[in-house]
Amino acid sequence: MDKQAAIKYLESRAQDFYKLSDKIWGNAEIRFKEKQSVNDYEAFLKQEGFEVTVGLAGLKTAFSATWGSGKPVIGFLGEYDALPGLSQKAGVAVKESLEIEGNGHGCGHNLLGVGALMGAIGFKHYLEENGKSGTVVYFGCPAEEGGSGKTFMAREGCFDNLDAAFSWHPSDYNMMPPGPVLANDSIRYSFTGKASHAAAAPEAGRSALDALELMNVGVQFLREHIPSSARIHYAITDTGGISPNNVQAHASALYQIRAPFAPELEDLYKRLNNIAKGAALMTDTQVEIKFLKGTSNTLLIPALDEIMYKNMCEIANPIAEAKDLDFAYEIVKTQKSPDKLPENAFALKPMPWNKAGNIPLPGSSDVGDVSWVCPVSQCGTSTWPVGTAPHSWQAVACGKSDFAHRGMLFAGQIIASTAIDVLNNPEVIAKAWEQLKEKTGGSPYHCPIPSEITPDILEAEIT
Repeated sequence: MDKQAAIKYLESRAQDFYKLSDKIWGNAEIRFKEKQSVNDYEAFLKQEGFEVTVGLAGLKTAFSATWGSGKPVIGFLGEYDALPGLSQKAGVAVKESLEIEGNGHGCGHNLLGVGALMGAIGFKHYLEENGKSGTVVYFGCPAEEGGSGKTFMAREGCFDNLDAAFSWHPSDYNMMPPGPVLANDSIRYSFTGKASHAAAAPEAGRSALDALELMNVGVQFLREHIPSSARIHYAITDTGGISPNNVQAHASALYQIRAPFAPELEDLYKRLNNIAKGAALMTDTQVEIKFLKGTSNTLLIPALDEIMYKNMCEIANPIAEAKDLDFAYEIVKTQKSPDKLPENAFALKPMPWNKAGNIPLPGSSDVGDVSWVCPVSQCGTSTWPVGTAPHSWQAVACGKSDFAHRGMLFAGQIIASTAIDVLNNPEVIAKAWEQLKEKTGGSPYHCPIPSEITPDILEAEIT
């Protein structure tokens, strides 16, 4: 059996995977709460002959599913968490929620998880049909959105035995990442002052809200003096109350910072802390700085990316049918003015691969932490119209479309084919590990989440 047979096998079973993806889309469970999604995956994987273990790394909704034995041990990284407040009806090109303030798969993780599963099933089928040794491990990774599930899993050694790992992400293009995603930290700054009557005894009060506002102003000035690829985001989570007649005794904000590399992020974190301490000093208040979580930047491995890109170019790209195009242009119109509509609503031809890998992407992902533990390669495939923003109702509306299904199938075929190529060319794994050691300088993985932060603590802090 050759690689093409594995590709055709996935195509023959496509409807099974489409149904699972649509089921996950319908559940739309957010970080740490993906219980039904895990149950659906567990049932599916057991039917496929996998041994499933739920509850990895202290995460109730993390699991591994293993089949086979021997080397190589290949991991497939799946996600299934949704986003809060993005409920949207499928196939509807106007904002129309299924449930008010409900959840929605605005980053396409219903597709991501099942596409990675297709890669695992395709690789398993190839091993079975050819009587070859090898171990397939599908990882169900929760809470990518704001929970850093893979980072906790990496901290607890879940990926330590892998020879390589593969994944993908829904996108508006068929592409390999042009560069790494950013390292990311989340920190809560909580200020404490003294309450007092704002008119009768203002001199007795110490305003925590003043301190928080001063911190935010200081950070605004900081933004001019950081690398252009770094990012600082914040949300005020506690204003100290709703009465202007009181001096607010407590106030807090959740900050998220990003930078291309860990050392830059550490420097940015220290500068943020100094601003917070300065704001507390100016207002005679106290500040508690609580580091919550972090993710590492991704390390790109050319030895694997080259093979994945080759498969992307060789496997038949998804097609866009007339009904796909009609809906796509309606979606595009909600994000662009009519005179700026793209010539093609879908990008079908793979984008050129940037072999230098030197263009950082603005987002972050806990896949970065896996990439510090073992060689990882991932691609993006077109599942929604050009210009569609992830984390949008438009992305949710596209999540069950025929075109999204075909993009997911394409991703699964690419991943399975790449794993098969790596199996049949063991020197690739050796080269990938050499490249990983070059990028890390031989240093062991250092988890950005402190050991005292557990998933339960993080969940309590961010919900």
